[in-house]
Amino acid sequence: MTTSTKPEPSRTTAERRTPGWIKVVIALVVVLAVLFAGLRLSVLPGLRDLFGEQTHDRSGPALLRSIQDMSRYEAASGNFQVVVDLEKDSEYLPSAIRGTRTLYVGAGTVDAYVDLGKVGTRDVTVDGDRTSATLRLPHAALGKPALDPDRSYAVSKQRGLLDRIGDLFSDNPDSERAVQQLAVRHIGDAAKESGLTTRAEANTTSMLEGLLKSLGFKDVKVSYGAA
Repeated sequence: MTTSTKPEPSRTTAERRTPGWIKVVIALVVVLAVLFAGLRLSVLPGLRDLFGEQTHDRSGPALLRSIQDMSRYEAASGNFQVVVDLEKDSEYLPSAIRGTRTLYVGAGTVDAYVDLGKVGTRDVTVDGDRTSATLRLPHAALGKPALDPDRSYAVSKQRGLLDRIGDLFSDNPDSERAVQQLAVRHIGDAAKESGLTTRAEANTTSMLEGLLKSLGFKDVKVSYGAA
């Protein structure tokens, strides 16, 4: 009586299947690779050209909200630049874990003007033969600082680990807005100390003297401030 040895069954496809936990790990690696690729593209804009990126402007038409008559004489304008170093950290965590530090160069202008709309009839005196005129004007004032986006830029931005993770899931426009607002405030403070209003009053005086003398006035006096 002979005995036959049965061959070992070959491993089925089901047995050769990859375990589920390995699939999960592979999926996570793929997701992280895609996120990392997106970050690399944002850091190195030149790589975007490899994928044929195009920009489409789908903005709606601009709407006129209001019109305001101007009576200001813009007599001087100053150009300013400031380097903003803004750091935000946590009271209980080190900056490497939670915190940001942004180095930002802000450039903008501030105008100085004289509001001629505030000049009344009592502020202008003309003699009988119309050869002498005296004018009393309000002091020059500073307009709001205007930040120039073409000349303003972030030099560097350091973020803690938690802040980096948060930026992967949502944008944080407040961080950029904070340094811009700080730059505007510093530019405004610098304008107050620059003597821009003094220059504006001198330019306004020269303009009025030239205008009135061209109309036949020989003596023109311009003063500033309350009576």
